[in-house]
Amino acid sequence: MSDIKTRLQKKFMELFGPGAMPKAYFAPGRVNLIGEHTDYNGGHVFPCALTIGTYGLIRPRTDRVLRFCSLNFQKGAIVESSLDDLIPDAKAGWANYPKGVIWTFRRRGYQLAHGADILIYGDIPAGSGLSSSASLEVLTGLMLRETYGFDISMTDLALIGQYSENHFNGMNCGIMDQFASAMGRKDCAIFLDTSDLSYEYAPVKLPDAKIVITNSKVKHNLVSSAYNDRRRESETALRDLQTVVDIRTLGDLTEAQFEQYKYAIKDSVCRRRARHAVYENQRTIHAVEALKKNDIVTFGKLINASHISLRNDYETSCPENDLLAELAWKTPACLGSRITGGGFGGCNVSIVKTNGIESFIEALDRPYAEKTGISAEFYVVDIGDGAHALD
Repeated sequence: MSDIKTRLQKKFMELFGPGAMPKAYFAPGRVNLIGEHTDYNGGHVFPCALTIGTYGLIRPRTDRVLRFCSLNFQKGAIVESSLDDLIPDAKAGWANYPKGVIWTFRRRGYQLAHGADILIYGDIPAGSGLSSSASLEVLTGLMLRETYGFDISMTDLALIGQYSENHFNGMNCGIMDQFASAMGRKDCAIFLDTSDLSYEYAPVKLPDAKIVITNSKVKHNLVSSAYNDRRRESETALRDLQTVVDIRTLGDLTEAQFEQYKYAIKDSVCRRRARHAVYENQRTIHAVEALKKNDIVTFGKLINASHISLRNDYETSCPENDLLAELAWKTPACLGSRITGGGFGGCNVSIVKTNGIESFIEALDRPYAEKTGISAEFYVVDIGDGAHALD
């Protein structure tokens, strides 16, 4: 990372002019191994931080001006704002994410005494569903904490990122993405109970296997609106269930309890949404248990079942990601594969035998391109640490 830091510092000086050397930070993207759309339903998730993510450099100013620049968007154009203009603005584009974090800090009583110049660069593929927005939010929070000397925990930085995305940017996401980016640990996934934020680090030991991410290279436009729809449908199901059983979240139910009380959910679509949330939560619990026993076969089967549920009950998959999963399931080297992230495009995550990675990629690459006209991208990934300063 030192080479990237040096290059970004040079670019910072070119863009923002001479002065003190900016401080550099990094926040990772994430992939969720299992536990999808359970984080806002009070269930468990099992994400891990990646070694790809978002880099940020910050230098304080003496006035109240905020200047943002991303090397990934708008050809490196500087977006200017101020501490007195923290409102969502379509013209600000990507900069609404760091603006939202600053806005949330202020709502929590953390006053920024002066503005700053901020340079951003990310190596998470755009639209991949590997959580570039959460990475940027956590990165911004960490830069503000360190620059302005705020006493804030990493867990609080995750919560600030989630709040800003919910209330400033209008995406009603759960806590998982920000938590994974803030709290990741090398070679471990986080078994997180989103109902109370209790968690444990579970070593991801995959003897003779690797995590392979397949980017479908599609992102359907309905992702944000449909994501919010799914959350509303789940909340409707929960309210119906609460008329017959004493629960706080869908994650409080076992599969048997859901089957016992599902009659209370009036709408059939909401019933399917709730079934996914309940069964996916239990799959996640069982998957972590299997991983602890080094039972990778069971772990993989649960990953497959997760995709089927996301396709049929939660309806957050799409034909392209379904095709990738079906091709993967037919590949002998693949132990499990499913769509990951918010859905409606983006990436699939697969557990693949190390000696079969090349044949796995070949088995998916050409058939997928022939049927969709799209060339997928493949990443063999490592699990990295959470957000941190770059030395």
